Amino acid sequence: MSSEERVVRVGHSPDPDDAFMFHALTTGIIDTPGFKFEHVLLDIETLNKKANAEEYEVSAVSIHAFPEISDKYSLMNCGASMGEGYGPMLVSSNPMTLQEACTKPIAIPGLKTSAHLALKMAVGNVETVIVPFDEIMPRIQNGEFASGVIIHEGQLTWESHGMNLILDLGIWWNERTNGLPLPLGGNVVRKDLGPKLCEQITDWVKQSIEIAILNPNEALEFARQWGRGIDEETNSKFIQMYVNSRTIDFGDDGRESIVKFLTEGKEIGMINKDFDPSSIEFIGA
Repeated sequence: MSSEERVVRVGHSPDPDDAFMFHALTTGIIDTPGFKFEHVLLDIETLNKKANAEEYEVSAVSIHAFPEISDKYSLMNCGASMGEGYGPMLVSSNPMTLQEACTKPIAIPGLKTSAHLALKMAVGNVETVIVPFDEIMPRIQNGEFASGVIIHEGQLTWESHGMNLILDLGIWWNERTNGLPLPLGGNVVRKDLGPKLCEQITDWVKQSIEIAILNPNEALEFARQWGRGIDEETNSKFIQMYVNSRTIDFGDDGRESIVKFLTEGKEIGMINKDFDPSSIEFIGA
């Protein structure tokens, strides 16, 4: 690296879809004169906390967490993770109704995850316990929890783990909003870099996503490192679920859905009452 190059750290989850998205950017395929991008892999709940501390220049965050960091970061119009009629799932080891699940503590993957906000919107003020996302199914299986909300590749592998589906929050949101996608995650860029650089970095991120979608084989090979042992077909399917044309541009309905999601979050007291969702500026829109 040249001594004149400025390092931009990109925080993202250790997921094949995020790795796929940032492949061209963090491996130098895109020409970014004067800047070198490095990726930092952390789970989404940790990334939400790191964003609160302004640790990274660019980061993936939960849409639920964005209001708390909106004074420090701007939301990019690219890099979305949205559930198009699918999303986090409430599952159990033993068959049970939604009503039965709500009488016992439910494992969730993080306080500020969008999965947590969607769950509370759907079922009300149930008791929840924070559990690392990759421990939720094993801890349901061993009887510690009756049910839990799974994210990431668990949305594709739950049946093979003997889980029963109680509620798909992506379908729930889709049906009650006339077809809007469920907002889950987005990319943010730190405001103190200045408006011009924020726009430039957002454009580079968008180029990286476009290159991955147009030339998927190399990016898929790179992304397999973060597949957590899932087979090649599941890995590819998971990436296609969350890296698509919506990832390049939220779209009018995607932006509308984010505003609605956070507005309803305010209404149930899970989003700061001083935050105005309609004021969100989507960089690069």
